[in-house]
Amino acid sequence: MKVGMIFECGPDGADKKVCEHLARMIQPDIEISSVTLDNKPNLLCECGMAAAQLLTDGCDRIIIVWDLHPPWREKKQPPCRKEDRAAIINSLANAGVTSPHVYLVCIEEELEAWLLADGRAISAVLSKPTHPVKVKDKKNLEGIKNPKKQLNKIFQENTGRPYVDRQHAKMIVEKLEDLNKLRRSVTFVRFAEKVAGIKL
Repeated sequence: MKVGMIFECGPDGADKKVCEHLARMIQPDIEISSVTLDNKPNLLCECGMAAAQLLTDGCDRIIIVWDLHPPWREKKQPPCRKEDRAAIINSLANAGVTSPHVYLVCIEEELEAWLLADGRAISAVLSKPTHPVKVKDKKNLEGIKNPKKQLNKIFQENTGRPYVDRQHAKMIVEKLEDLNKLRRSVTFVRFAEKVAGIKL
């Protein structure tokens, strides 16, 4: 099965690296074709053309992934999933995309909420033979405020260095033993179901 993914990050972005890795854990024989649109305003405007091209290229399904935060909105307005979704639907319509196999996954608040689900994986990244680290799992993943800041705090406290999403996010998912703890996240379950094409 060939799955197209559209992201708001750059080609080296954490969202792309993490989602592609998780997709391969969910569906080992998956073929992934990703498009990166650099930021949320671009994704909201240009995802339709990207989706049209991915369908032309033979993708069976397309998943558009974006973080609710930061909002990238004028006048410091709070983020709004409904307005983001409306903009994406409009972009798809303008590009003539009518396929029922285009799915939207808005991560609440941002990708790092998924990473905080499994303390074992974070611990494995931070631990050294002489300095084992034990990080607790976060339970209410959709309720985490500023997850990137929380992950940065864990890195600073245990290594003295900041969390760098492009570098560390993939390292964390590569240490996942399974996806059981991520299933606490409603948005991860939605992503996984759209990747697999089945209810989990």
